[in-house]
Amino acid sequence: MRTAYQESLDVFAHDLIIMCDTVSVLLGKASKALIGQSLQEAEDALSLSDDLNEIQARCTQRAIDLLVLEAPIARDLRQVISSIHIVQDFSRMGALMQHTAKSARRRYPEFTVPEEYLGYFQEIIRLCTSMLGQIRDILIAPDPEDALKLQEDDDAVDDLHRHLMAILTTRPWKYTTKEAVDMALIARYFERFADHCVNVAAQIIFLVTGLDSSAYLDERKAQEAEKEFAQRFQQLEKQFSRSYRGSLPSEE
Repeated sequence: MRTAYQESLDVFAHDLIIMCDTVSVLLGKASKALIGQSLQEAEDALSLSDDLNEIQARCTQRAIDLLVLEAPIARDLRQVISSIHIVQDFSRMGALMQHTAKSARRRYPEFTVPEEYLGYFQEIIRLCTSMLGQIRDILIAPDPEDALKLQEDDDAVDDLHRHLMAILTTRPWKYTTKEAVDMALIARYFERFADHCVNVAAQIIFLVTGLDSSAYLDERKAQEAEKEFAQRFQQLEKQFSRSYRGSLPSEE
């Protein structure tokens, strides 16, 4: 019974990797549709909707079976709960990229956003692609320290998003209102995509440690402070020992 249960968990974990790969394909195709004015890439991205929904439904049913029929405990329960949340995040990430593909298809053969701002989106896409690659790696080999590193890329995406919003709201705009709306929406899609990557990373931290990201960071800081205190105490002991030996009368 336990062997079959573990096999079900392993299959669930593998489905998450398949779902991550599907989102990765969606990201790539939606990005090419946006940056490269590719109608075919936009259509291909939208055609992946059924694949993503099928994987999501399979994962949801598997989670229900594991929770209701197997009654997992401890780490196994954390794995199931974390996986449920990860499935939802992947589903939303896929939906965001399909929204991007729809915008590109709607504006074809024109650029969805003004050409002079495409460089910003290329950098956002690069960061999101990197984050999703890191997610895949930690799904295969869960590591809370690696999961924390995604926050740096997410901060960079947030900075770019804020800059694009500043362009739209604090500077003269020479393009149409429709182009402004499209640019704001697509920037938001990618900003939310990055946020969902961080959410997945947080679920992996919970899976490994049983703590949320904030609690894990607090615990790590406390451990580092304790380690630093121990090192300082050892140094003081050595200094005191040397001073004490130096103060002893020499033997004649």
